Amino acid sequence: MAQFHYVFLFKLSLIIIILLITCVNGKRFGTTKLGSKFTFVPTNVDVENAKSKEYEVYNYTQTLDHFNFKSESYTTFQQRYVLNRKYWGGTAKSFPIFVYTGAESSIMGVVEYNGFEMTLASQFKGLLVYIEHRYYGTSMPFGSYEEAYKNANTLGFFTSEQALADYAQITLHVKNNLSAKDCPVIAIGGSYGGMLASWFRLKYPHIVYGALASSAPILYFLGLTPENGYAVVVSNNFNSTSTSCYNTIRESWFEIDRVAAQSNGLSTLSQTFNTCLPLNTSQDLKDNMEGWYDAMAQYDNPRAKYIPTFCNATDRAGATTYVLDKIMAGFSAVYGKECNDIYQNDLGFDKYFGWDWQSCTEMVMPMGNGPNDTMFQADPFDLEKYTKDCKKVFGVTPRPYWIPIQFGGYGIKTVLEKFASNIIFSNGLRDPYSSGGVLQDISDSVVALYTEEGHHCLDLYTPNDTDPDWLKAQRNAEINMIEGWLSEYKIPNAN
Repeated sequence: MAQFHYVFLFKLSLIIIILLITCVNGKRFGTTKLGSKFTFVPTNVDVENAKSKEYEVYNYTQTLDHFNFKSESYTTFQQRYVLNRKYWGGTAKSFPIFVYTGAESSIMGVVEYNGFEMTLASQFKGLLVYIEHRYYGTSMPFGSYEEAYKNANTLGFFTSEQALADYAQITLHVKNNLSAKDCPVIAIGGSYGGMLASWFRLKYPHIVYGALASSAPILYFLGLTPENGYAVVVSNNFNSTSTSCYNTIRESWFEIDRVAAQSNGLSTLSQTFNTCLPLNTSQDLKDNMEGWYDAMAQYDNPRAKYIPTFCNATDRAGATTYVLDKIMAGFSAVYGKECNDIYQNDLGFDKYFGWDWQSCTEMVMPMGNGPNDTMFQADPFDLEKYTKDCKKVFGVTPRPYWIPIQFGGYGIKTVLEKFASNIIFSNGLRDPYSSGGVLQDISDSVVALYTEEGHHCLDLYTPNDTDPDWLKAQRNAEINMIEGWLSEYKIPNAN
């Protein structure tokens, strides 16, 4: 999702994050913010070195199509998964298995990152299993990336339902191989991976005993969440940091339009914003700027402080400073003074970008804003244009209502009260995606754990001694919930 997807950010990776998340825009270009065209993974990851003493990399011979019996359905491909047995107590006392539901990127970035799932494994003597999502990383049907992404026929097996069935197959395979059939499974995931973790528990409760779904916007679909939800949270984050900074951003859009209308206006804007290449349109600049603001808001964790850094710089510039110079001072303070890459004419759907396929089929997350409800200019979600763009690139028509039908969404509290249990929906309210998250307890065991100050997937970051108390409390609450589930676990009766 657009994005997912979601791998976690370091403060020193800001330049990468700005470059990588710039391309993600769910309003004008049709692709939702959850999946970046250049999904971030930590820069210290050695993806090629798969022989760490702490983990083992495997390939599972996976079925292409779990839901049909056509001849092509029986085609297989190699799907990557990773085991980490460092903390596992073994099968004698049914120690848990934590399954990390891979999302829209290579699984190796998560494996090498050593996030909160390592803390859980250590706490509960658990086995860690990381499963790569089909059509990402090396888990390519049809033998190669080029063949897998060839056309709608080869991409047609690229769905969340197929991915969940993959996870079920591999989870059972691992349990059988390790004689661990009596060990409870807890799914863990963040962002789109968090959505998958919760759905894994809902769809396969006989395989998955519980789920931790971090920053999972399972309600960001038509008819469930206002389309301006994401932009409203972004705007509130800037406004609560500095009202003058917020007003400067609002004013800047109209000044960009004014300058662009002048002769040589694009040249002037290129110089003002120090773009690496001359601008083709002012809209390219505005779209990229919106992506930068979104990235700052989504990943503004306590150690990064992207928004305070930006706003402090714009405010220090002074009230009499030209508005666009103030904006540029903020950008320079956040990610340096080198020239700014402006993605031009290529922010639309890309037939070789996995999340765009998902966005054009079932992951239709409507994002837009009205004329005065955010710090951005009016840009309502246009399903008709969105559909035309998807047809043009992929030759498919989106199904914007399918996810809530498939997994539940409408009247979710009433529905989940009846058949769901053992799910933690964790959020930080400064994460723009929290606007599409579950923020109220459904029952005693389907709970919403949120913090006022948290950001996207922050609870899944590697714990640090300098973490604020509210973040430590959120993680401790998650640990306590999981401990309660495990204390009540009963080995399934074969009869």
